[in-house]
Amino acid sequence: MLPGGGSTAQDAPATSAAAPAKDAPEAPAEATKPPSAAQEFSTKLKASLSKLAATTKAPNREQMMAAMLEAGAVKEKTELSIDITPTGLAVDAVEAATLVAEECVIGQVRDGNVAVTVLPVLASGRCFVGDVH
Repeated sequence: MLPGGGSTAQDAPATSAAAPAKDAPEAPAEATKPPSAAQEFSTKLKASLSKLAATTKAPNREQMMAAMLEAGAVKEKTELSIDITPTGLAVDAVEAATLVAEECVIGQVRDGNVAVTVLPVLASGRCFVGDVH
């Protein structure tokens, strides 16, 4: 140590950077999980809703149900949002959801744009909150 608290290179701890071993085996690539049933259905639903969105920018409930069934949804497990408000106005978007292997696959067409997502099931066992299904 130098007076005043400084140190010299001789007093400093030695550091070394070890070169990685050239013969070290590579870490195995993490195996990818196959897509879940809900993920597989969401791909089919996106294709079906995209086909629908190409014909109408604002589909109604019947059109959304037809697209859900075309994708492979079970009618009794499919939930639909309203397409007309209680005051008689058209809604901005109709959403449809179905339960697939304990997950909800939810699709929407808004202004001709398609959105599909997979979300957890609600505590009620349904995908949507409320009583209109």
